[in-house]
Amino acid sequence: MDSKCTRRGFMAGMGALALSPRVFAEKQKPNVLFITVDDMDYGSLGVTGCKVPDITPNIDKLASEGMRFEQAHVTSAICQPCRSVLMTGRYPHRNGAMGFEPINADTPTLEESLHAAGYMNGIMAKVGHLTPQPKFCWDWIADAKELRQGRDPKLFYKYSKEFFEKVKSEGKPFFMMANSQDPHRPFPGSAGEKANKNKDFPEVSRTYKADEITVPPFLPDGIPDIRTEIAQYFTSVHRCDEAVGQLLRSLKESGMEQNTMVLFISDNGISMPYAKTNCYMCSTSTPLIVRWPGRVKPEALNHHDLVSGIDFMPTILDACGVEQVKGMDGRSFLPLLEGGSQGGRDKVFTFISETSAKNEYPMRCVRTGKYSYIYNAWPDGKTVFKNEPQSGLTFKAMKAAGEKDGKIAEQVKFFLYRTREELYDMEADPIELHNLAADEKYKPEIEKMRSELLQMMVSTNDPILPKFKEQVLP
Repeated sequence: MDSKCTRRGFMAGMGALALSPRVFAEKQKPNVLFITVDDMDYGSLGVTGCKVPDITPNIDKLASEGMRFEQAHVTSAICQPCRSVLMTGRYPHRNGAMGFEPINADTPTLEESLHAAGYMNGIMAKVGHLTPQPKFCWDWIADAKELRQGRDPKLFYKYSKEFFEKVKSEGKPFFMMANSQDPHRPFPGSAGEKANKNKDFPEVSRTYKADEITVPPFLPDGIPDIRTEIAQYFTSVHRCDEAVGQLLRSLKESGMEQNTMVLFISDNGISMPYAKTNCYMCSTSTPLIVRWPGRVKPEALNHHDLVSGIDFMPTILDACGVEQVKGMDGRSFLPLLEGGSQGGRDKVFTFISETSAKNEYPMRCVRTGKYSYIYNAWPDGKTVFKNEPQSGLTFKAMKAAGEKDGKIAEQVKFFLYRTREELYDMEADPIELHNLAADEKYKPEIEKMRSELLQMMVSTNDPILPKFKEQVLP
């Protein structure tokens, strides 16, 4: 790492300032606390309708203090490519990180712009998911091991407090990307966690039981192993909420809360079939919350504007008064945060290219409020889809249940082999279980969606464009 991106190396107790916290905040540019959580389903929050008792009180409170978006999507529903999009404002094939690769050396990052504008950049956990590291100009790092695998609420409090003290001692505005690795696998109490005895996972304050939880609607209910694993997942969600609460507590105690924009998202959907590492609604839908005292009204709800992962970098630059970077694919949604309207928010594009195991399954999706269209470049009737969510209890239980239940068997088969095109009516089928691509009644709609996808692929020089033309276009 170059000298501009030094690691944490300051003496504790350097938080004394001549200025009061209120005056200090007023003299500074706005700060940004960007909280991401790992593999959380959109519907897992109390504020998004989850019925599991006392599941996310801290995140729910954050939502009540700002604006929540109902149609926000990450651009790629897998850890590293998702984050690379967030921090570059460019589609995966335009920033270089189509999978678990570094971004291109000539791709500008959010952190480079903020660093040049005098910001102090910090990160907690998921450090290796933004590479090459010098491109992100971290002034301060707390890696996952220091945070007990990025999951200990007490340590999120301890280290964020340390960062805020450093910021105040140096009199700079800050950008902090705080990444909870909950509720990523392995879930608390699972076989996967027990198999990782060499890793120091923190305890949990609340363990959910199978009869306390609700199974996500895109998965079959009534199967004991599925309910067991979903209960483990919700135990992880609750610990994640505690980490968020400790971050917000630390920010408040710093005296900088009033001058800080807080953004909250999940990097992708739950690690279950038909969610993470795909282009479905439950893959990319993210519970975006933005709190910014004095700028964003409390208890605000945006129902209809579609915002995407490519929009975060331009929005943060806009909010911080930093010049926009040329060549980004996204644009600022600051006007929406301030209560205004914005045209062109009627669709988003999402992508999968390869898994963490480097298996290539190219998928592209164009999504509107009414329809979603998915193009799969890889199905040939023989290739079998494989991803991380198949490693747990749920997919194995679905396969076993499919031996007696034809409907579940068909769901498993489709997940493994797919088809070239998928079309879903989001109003009639919000969890995307009924593919309409072969229905003649929807031919005009599928042609329109193909055209939308084609325009994006041509304008951004998508590398799978030749396959799309060969396999799909007349």
